[in-house]
Amino acid sequence: MIICSIQNVAQTFGANTIFNDITCEIKHGERIGLIGRNGEGKSSLLDLIAGKTEPSAGKVTWKKGLTTGLLEQSPDVEDEKIVEALLFDVFTLLNYLRVKMTDLERRMASETNPEKLSRYIEKYGDLQEKFQKDGGYEIDAQVRRIMSGLQMEELALKKWQQLSGGERTKVGLARLLLKAPDLLLLDEPTNHLDFLAIEWLTNFINQYDGTVVIVSHDRYFLDETVSSIAEIDQGELIRYHTNYTNYVKEREERLLQEFQQYQDQQKKIKKMKETIKRLKEWANQANPPNDGLHRRAKSMEKALARIETLKRPILEQKKISLDFHMNKRSGKDVVIMEEVSKQYKDKKLFDHLNLHVRFQERIAIIGENGTGKSTILKMILGTVTEDQGIVKLGSGLSIGFLSQHMLEMDGDQTVLDEFRKYVHVTEGDARGILAKFLFYGSSVFQKVSSISGGERMRLRLAELVHQNHNLLVLDEPTNHLDIESKEVLEEALEQFDGTIITVSHDRYFLDRIFPVTYLLSGKTLKRYEGNYTFIREKWIEI
Repeated sequence: MIICSIQNVAQTFGANTIFNDITCEIKHGERIGLIGRNGEGKSSLLDLIAGKTEPSAGKVTWKKGLTTGLLEQSPDVEDEKIVEALLFDVFTLLNYLRVKMTDLERRMASETNPEKLSRYIEKYGDLQEKFQKDGGYEIDAQVRRIMSGLQMEELALKKWQQLSGGERTKVGLARLLLKAPDLLLLDEPTNHLDFLAIEWLTNFINQYDGTVVIVSHDRYFLDETVSSIAEIDQGELIRYHTNYTNYVKEREERLLQEFQQYQDQQKKIKKMKETIKRLKEWANQANPPNDGLHRRAKSMEKALARIETLKRPILEQKKISLDFHMNKRSGKDVVIMEEVSKQYKDKKLFDHLNLHVRFQERIAIIGENGTGKSTILKMILGTVTEDQGIVKLGSGLSIGFLSQHMLEMDGDQTVLDEFRKYVHVTEGDARGILAKFLFYGSSVFQKVSSISGGERMRLRLAELVHQNHNLLVLDEPTNHLDIESKEVLEEALEQFDGTIITVSHDRYFLDRIFPVTYLLSGKTLKRYEGNYTFIREKWIEI
């Protein structure tokens, strides 16, 4: 059953066309992964499907009575409310029924008139039946289940105004899952979730009764949750009825086939043009001119005009250009942490922690949110001091830091000035380098505050590449990057001769790059010789 139909839809913002002539149908029960490069319009298409915006052309229609829910990055809520209340507020009708039932209970307890009491009892019975039928007695259990699954228990009594951006997004996700719309639209739902929460969300989606459309750059998450991929590519939408891994293979086969068809057609067109030219020459050379040859040439020209010329497929999109180098190597021992402890206020993050990183090792630090992974990175950088123990850095170290928050960037600077603050080259050279990171023409004069998260990450990578560090400390480096840019980053890190330490929740990234994993759990840090997938089994045992 078709629940949403998108017919010849285009979306433009000013003179910028996001996508054009998109046609797609969403059927009940489908699990669709919506992918594409940053800026292709994935979030804009979700807004159209949710009915939040109107298309510039075409139309979107929905099955009558369909409820839709879109994950909002900043839900509109009351600042003073605590998180727990915000979640219970989702059940507007059931909360109303609960209030009415409570009022009737009070009246029945004090009513002495038999007729009035009988009416109250009858009305209470009707309300109770509806309350039970609509799941009113399961509200508490539902809220607790979702708070537990998304690792939100510590946020329960916090006011909305006290929450970080990531925490607000998590609350928005929880509210949406509680609403349980017929069509669930999730835009980067795994952002700000740790591994356990991602696994829980995966299971939730797989058991969900409705239809789900997911925008995500998490390759494992897509493989685990969707059975269909919809790719926006150069303003067009193409469907693949398979998971992400098989989509990659099918897409390559499709492009090669289309390129072959394009080449065959170009050969045919060239041959027809040459034949037309010869026919005209022969007709004109004849004495008298040969009308029959002219007619044949004219007929062939009409046939040529009727041919619908195939668009040349682009086999290779422009990608960022990454190539990490180091000016000199560091000492054999890069980082040593011995018996380190750290506490914030009343919360002890870890105790007697030990870490030993050697030159050219690639190590990942994993664990649940809030356990202190980023704090370990900050201790290595020297921006946080340990309460007890020793943190020693090796000789000859040059550290490059990539932060998920990118707080070190000055929002008032232009992209060009921000880059030249760290990489001392001429303006012409700087613009040439930035072009390799997809900052073309006037885009280098944009204020840093106005560019997207993905663009900021590309800018920071451009700076890192040209600083020639021998130790890279990466805090969620794949956040904000599209899948294509992630793959470029992974390839560059594989070729890097220095040392890499990362904190990341990107399981594909961890499995591909990091053969050594430290698990931070129970306030202790333990080293394993293995990637994330290997460690996950150990984590379950713990």
